[in-house]
Amino acid sequence: DEVNRATPKTQSALLEVMQEHSVTVGGHTYKMEQPYFVLATQNPLEMEGTYPLPEAQLDRFLFKLQVEFPSRDELHAILDRTTGAESPEVKPVLDRETILKMRKVVRDVAVARHVQDYAIRVLEATHPGRPGSPDSVARFVRFGASPRGVQATLLAAKIRALFDGRFSASIDDVRWAAKPALRHRMILNFEGEAEGVRTDQVLDDILKSVPETAK
Repeated sequence: DEVNRATPKTQSALLEVMQEHSVTVGGHTYKMEQPYFVLATQNPLEMEGTYPLPEAQLDRFLFKLQVEFPSRDELHAILDRTTGAESPEVKPVLDRETILKMRKVVRDVAVARHVQDYAIRVLEATHPGRPGSPDSVARFVRFGASPRGVQATLLAAKIRALFDGRFSASIDDVRWAAKPALRHRMILNFEGEAEGVRTDQVLDDILKSVPETAK
């Protein structure tokens, strides 16, 4: 929780376990048991006591989800669960073996060459001066997304296909996954920061400009 309140030294230790799935203490390295993954929340950088997350660490997160302010119905549900007489009870919905099996099923989902090529071209377009890159990228983006971005996009596209009962990912799946998979991997330049541009706005331009079929 509130990962960007941790000090840079703590962030460095977290980066090791996110990338290597191991922790080094006193010269000894301990492997994490699988499945191991990190879920984190963060506060706006404008809040006191927050630190910007290192780009290398952001790149290790598969998705960045934008959590909007709760609706009135959601606030009712929050209040019912947290201010009533009954204590909330956490119940497991999946066991370890099931999660590992689900991971394998996701990897087995097919991705046609043209779908994979589209995902690559979307990634390329996040970089200034690359093919398919719209004007907003050249104007507002300092660094585009890394290759991990297209890996995350394709894995998420496969998951969406499975949720929809399909065993092959489509271009629509890639388009659905692009924002949460790429928004935190793009670094804005000074002009983008000064004008309050969001990477989602730039990604909207990219998804409009990159054709489904390579020219």
